[in-house]
Amino acid sequence: MAKIQTPQPVRGTQDIFGEDQERFQHVAETFERVRRLYGFKGVQMPVFEPTAVFARSLGETTDVVSKEMYSFEDRGGDSLTLRPEFTAGISRAFLTNGWQQHAPMKLSTHGPLFRYERPQKGRYRQFHQLDAEIIGAGEAAADVELLCFADQLLKELGISDGVTLQLNTLGDAESRDAWRDALVKHFQANKADLSQDSQDRLERNPLRILDSKERQDRPIADSAPEIDAYLSDEAKEFFGQVTEGLDACGVAWERNSRLVRGLDYYRHTAFEFVTDRLGAQGTVLAGGRYDGLIESLGGPATPAVGWAAGIERLGMLLDEAIPDPVELAILPMGDDAIMKALSVASEMRSSQFSAEIFARGKFKKRMARANQVGALAAIIIGEDELASGKVQFKNLATGEQNELELADVTEKMWDLRFSEDLDNFESHLDDLEQEVAQSGEGD
Repeated sequence: MAKIQTPQPVRGTQDIFGEDQERFQHVAETFERVRRLYGFKGVQMPVFEPTAVFARSLGETTDVVSKEMYSFEDRGGDSLTLRPEFTAGISRAFLTNGWQQHAPMKLSTHGPLFRYERPQKGRYRQFHQLDAEIIGAGEAAADVELLCFADQLLKELGISDGVTLQLNTLGDAESRDAWRDALVKHFQANKADLSQDSQDRLERNPLRILDSKERQDRPIADSAPEIDAYLSDEAKEFFGQVTEGLDACGVAWERNSRLVRGLDYYRHTAFEFVTDRLGAQGTVLAGGRYDGLIESLGGPATPAVGWAAGIERLGMLLDEAIPDPVELAILPMGDDAIMKALSVASEMRSSQFSAEIFARGKFKKRMARANQVGALAAIIIGEDELASGKVQFKNLATGEQNELELADVTEKMWDLRFSEDLDNFESHLDDLEQEVAQSGEGD
């Protein structure tokens, strides 16, 4: 009989488990917590959309549409595409569900996206992103709030050190058109010296030449006209309000006048949070204002601004994985105690405490495992405990052990959780005091 060949995963996909899953989950949960602080409402869209949604929003001639999208024809003959990004789907949902009546709307989501590109570190063909959008708000304060959200997320994840917010303005439509014409003229004069990719972009997406990574393109891109010479007074004022707002909120930023978005519906603010800790692929969160997108999808002129961040890439920046908490370890001693352990675990979980049963191995190794997972306490159930109806309760931080009625275990666990939370809070205050002291020394 022929040996059955084990199926292999599709290239560019991954099975997320163990430490990687802990990192992934921590990023997603932190995002959910922070988005609630800012009043962003969660939203979910289909994983696939009509191909026209992305062709219109991303531009027929972009690399994503022409080379990277997973598109297919369904049995009804309709062309569908697995979503390569979130913004187009959210914009489509905004229009088809009549959400205009609720504008401005602050929306957020996260989940899988799909692009056929060369897999590399932190970049997959099925990948996952966080996404936040404000639709229907044309004022600079919306850009500031969105950037504050992003900045706080990175700080809450503990990865903000070494990450820099790079900021630019693309101006209003008038400013952008004038700048684009000047860039085309500059690049046309140097067309023979550009790479083949940049020559192709000159015809369909000239702004993208500015961030070309090709060595031969850099001198030409670096000598190109800058946007500031073409900004209208209104565009200058808008950018000034964004930077003033960021300063007022204590969000550090750097100007990068070469930061662009190639599609015509982008306006005003463009930004990226970048780091050198991920090699050449250094962007961890990026976005901008796209006031013309919803109009390109057939809707009314609607201002909007948003950002997206790769969950895998953010997880790679975490100093260490955040394990799922196990607050209570339950150690049944002998087969007769297992049923009791199951009952105790169920009752503790109903009381909102995470519990895990360690039923295998020698007692010493099981206790070592309980300490390893960071449990606050252990419950030991042996023959004597089965006979008395009580349990042995051990505080793993102090080593103190007492015999308790099962009804008293919940109260004891609340005491331990409160004590741990208080210790963490006091430790946080100590860290803040140390930061303030160091800041004073620096002054």
